[in-house]
Amino acid sequence: MSFPPISEFVVPALVLAAVSLGSAFGAEPAVPSAPAGRAEAPAAAPDREYLLQPQDLLRIFIFQHDDLNKQMESVRISDDHTIGLPLVNSVNLRGRTARQAEEVIRTAYDRDYLVNPQVSVIVVKYAERSVNVVGQVNNAGRVLFPQEKGLTVVEAIALAGGQNRLADLRKVRLTRKTAEGETVVEEIDVDALMKRGGRDAITLQRDDVIFVPERAF
Repeated sequence: MSFPPISEFVVPALVLAAVSLGSAFGAEPAVPSAPAGRAEAPAAAPDREYLLQPQDLLRIFIFQHDDLNKQMESVRISDDHTIGLPLVNSVNLRGRTARQAEEVIRTAYDRDYLVNPQVSVIVVKYAERSVNVVGQVNNAGRVLFPQEKGLTVVEAIALAGGQNRLADLRKVRLTRKTAEGETVVEEIDVDALMKRGGRDAITLQRDDVIFVPERAF
């Protein structure tokens, strides 16, 4: 089973140069590896394609409707991807960016309550998302997503300190829980992904587990 990309972008060579993965992308000035146990994701500029996540905290503003705005200064997305708003009750934001959420909310109010409302959605605080990288990497453990970005398998391994000398990057296993509660395991040839320069990147979801096995000698 293959997973649809959350976002596709090439891993920055600046990060990968700090670990042995970087050799596949050409030499760049090295930066220190993240400390063991909790690798911090690199800073990222806000991404207009960021998909809103459960526990994201939003501020919703409707032009010239101060009474509603006071009730929407702090709106948290629930675990089922919905938000509760005055008058329209529940609005589903699953798979939406902030810009798309503006249109969904505008339509919800325009249908029965307001005339052509002008809606603005701002993410006040991003939900923390992470994956676990285990096996033959230098700093096995939890790796955080950049707040406004997705994260690929190659990037996650890089943020875990890169593979060690025993790693077999051709048989990396990705384990994921589906929305239906099923466990899905996919074997990924990360070595081939790197040779393609980041094209066809496998993007991750919160709580995925990446296992880098040991080579068979």
